[in-house]
Amino acid sequence: MPADKLHITLAGREHVVAAGTTAGEAMAADGLAGDGGRDARPGGGEVIAARVNGLLRDLAHPLADGDVVEPVGIGSADGLAILRHSAAHVLAQAVQEIRPGARLGIGPPVENGFYYDFDVDRPFSPDDLKQIEQRMRRIVRERQPFRRRVVSPEQAAAELAAEPYKLELIGLKAGGGAAGQGAGGAVSAEESVEVGGAELTIYENLDPATGQVRWKDLCRGPHLPDTGRVPAFALLRSSGAYWRGSERNPQLQRIYGTAWPSREEQDAYLAMLAEAERRDHRRLGAELDLFSFPEQIGSGLPVFHPKGGTIRRIMEDYSRRRHEEAGYEFVNTPHITKAALFETSGHLDWYAESMYPPMEMEGATYYPKPMNCPMHILIYASRGRSYRELPLRLFEFGTVYRFEKSGVVHGLTRARGFTQDDAHIFCRPDQLEDELASLLDFVVGLLRDYGLTEFEAELSTRPERFVGEIAEWDRAEAALKHALDASGLRYVIAEGEGAFYAPKIDVHVKDAIGRRWQLSTLQVDFQEPGRFGIEYTAADGTRQRPHMIHRALFGSIERFFGILVEHYAGAFPPWLAPVQAVGIPISDAHVPYLHDVAARMRGRGLRVQVDASDDRMQKKIRNAQRQKVPYMLLAGDADVAAGAVSFRYRDGTQRNGVPVEEAIEEIAAAVERRSQV
Repeated sequence: MPADKLHITLAGREHVVAAGTTAGEAMAADGLAGDGGRDARPGGGEVIAARVNGLLRDLAHPLADGDVVEPVGIGSADGLAILRHSAAHVLAQAVQEIRPGARLGIGPPVENGFYYDFDVDRPFSPDDLKQIEQRMRRIVRERQPFRRRVVSPEQAAAELAAEPYKLELIGLKAGGGAAGQGAGGAVSAEESVEVGGAELTIYENLDPATGQVRWKDLCRGPHLPDTGRVPAFALLRSSGAYWRGSERNPQLQRIYGTAWPSREEQDAYLAMLAEAERRDHRRLGAELDLFSFPEQIGSGLPVFHPKGGTIRRIMEDYSRRRHEEAGYEFVNTPHITKAALFETSGHLDWYAESMYPPMEMEGATYYPKPMNCPMHILIYASRGRSYRELPLRLFEFGTVYRFEKSGVVHGLTRARGFTQDDAHIFCRPDQLEDELASLLDFVVGLLRDYGLTEFEAELSTRPERFVGEIAEWDRAEAALKHALDASGLRYVIAEGEGAFYAPKIDVHVKDAIGRRWQLSTLQVDFQEPGRFGIEYTAADGTRQRPHMIHRALFGSIERFFGILVEHYAGAFPPWLAPVQAVGIPISDAHVPYLHDVAARMRGRGLRVQVDASDDRMQKKIRNAQRQKVPYMLLAGDADVAAGAVSFRYRDGTQRNGVPVEEAIEEIAAAVERRSQV
């Protein structure tokens, strides 16, 4: 091959190009890049970057002989990340143009958007965000080119002397000396967006007319060709955020935004956010009088009010019934335990940062439990076990306590005290495959009963750092994969994402507005049985070690409760509704009649109230609608005379003159079949 020619592979086809050709130029010549060039793969869209020999690169990346080049469309997962990372740079440039004294933290892409952290003299107000967004739009209109430049540590220290947080990320201080890791420790995944691999690189935004540098940032890249390629973006909110996630570090101000390949996609996302805000379980929990978080108790520690307690009891009762039918045995364990138990299990080594502090009593150290599994193992170990007893399925609604940082506590979905529907299954090696398959089928079936219908699973495999034998890991991963294949669920494999002691399956669900929630977890654990030395007597009389499966179906009652509140927007199906029907009299004279109807309904196990307040009938109807009661039974003179009610549904439709027994039967039938409407 002549020195002035390069042999490359582009989109699966061999090409010969001139030396010095960039990835963008090669793809443009092939009709893939440049204005209007598109990645033909599903979800691709306009080509905005390249993957060269497996690594993401700018379109301006110069090619070498033998390179393998693939287009990256803006609508692909990689393309969206590049778009959002570029939008974060536009945000940071706008902030520093408006507030020149602002110091930069990090600005990574995240799911559905991006953020950037700033050290500023005062928090950002809503008016500030509007001004910043306007400046961002000006920067986008100017189509400022992004330029990548490799720098030495000394150059970085000199150029970024006014950016102490950037220098900390690369272990430098102004003037080029070492700064150490700081309180944040090793560089995080989000921070790696800034610093990257062996090279240090700075990205500059250039004036399109003069080529002069308008703004720059330490960054790994890649980025869009220019700021004008950001098709749609919006700033969402601001909040405080500790530098590198540590309360020991300064609190910065974080601005969140979103960016999309088209205005239509962004409008759809913003509409979803508005709907999500309307469904926020924290707001609905207060409006519907379901639960609260009293300051006197502490952050992340909810109390359930009578209506919320009713829903929770129904959820738990139905789950207990299903578990009994599936052969589970119920256990109960205390909330605290001596430290030695968690030393044996390893939690004090692995999990201490998330545990509440210990307490000293009578010369012993106790901890509130963060997990139920060590206690379930002690139940297994309380006597000798035979192979004939296995599989042994132990189940508990066990309350645990984990000290989540205040910045991540979020209503019921991220609490500090919560109740797991926790099961631990002890089985023989030859039972593992079938037990996992049966267990996954049980998990999905029970979730369907609560009205969730869209599922996807993730199989997390052996990480780079792990404990145990590779043969054990291989066997566990094969059994988990067999269970997924047998279930028919769509799933992806998350290579290397397992815990260091076990692979796992995570089941994700989509709610009514398309949001994805991680719910159930199935984990094969070869380590804890060995740490506790538990055994069973095999058929040949030898002592063997059982396998152990961890399984949390809801994750926690509290979190699942919050998800259901948002899934149903508070309008629970009749079988879960805390009040299934409200009797509404036309006048006070009709109250005794409705009390009699209510008594008959309670005799059928239905939850009913009669609104005997001084409010007018129309206000009583509005109150019942605001409380999202499934059924209203109205009664006037004609209804009393006919032994009937006017039967009003939650959607506003109404049937008049319905015999009382027929109305009761309709409600009872909907509850019995767990109707979702």
